[in-house]
Amino acid sequence: MFQGSSWQRCRVHFLRNLLSHVPKAGQDMVAAAMKAVFVIQAPEQVRSHWQRITEMLRKQFPTAVPVMEAATGDVLAFLHFPQEHWRKVWSTNPLERLNKEIKRRTNVVGIFPNDAAIIRLVGSQLLEQQEEWQLERRRFFSEATMVKIPEPEEALELSDGERAEEVAGAIT
Repeated sequence: MFQGSSWQRCRVHFLRNLLSHVPKAGQDMVAAAMKAVFVIQAPEQVRSHWQRITEMLRKQFPTAVPVMEAATGDVLAFLHFPQEHWRKVWSTNPLERLNKEIKRRTNVVGIFPNDAAIIRLVGSQLLEQQEEWQLERRRFFSEATMVKIPEPEEALELSDGERAEEVAGAIT
């Protein structure tokens, strides 16, 4: 993960984890309430609905509350992106599929003779995926919607104290 980047937790995996802390009799109700989070269109309404669900769980299923509170930032990270991206960002299935394919291909080889060999294999798999997304018109995000992604609110600090903008300016 890159420094300063957000972490998006898959909503399906989160829901499974949350429901494991809820008795069987209440799982359908909690699942329906959680699924409503991903139907709401306004970011503030999503956050307030999340809080209402947390308070409901606090009264009925207190063991599920720490799971909700710990995952808030990870599950709702999609709210920082343009609404057109939400459906693609809140699920990690494309990344999981890509990782599974990389694992399958590296397992076939077994032992690599050197680091360059594994970099070539994994790099070619990543390049193949990128080309598929570009050429088959299945772009993950369009250029028009990428422009809508806001700049980070605060400048990233690099390990030696330099600001990211200073380094980027020196490179260009």
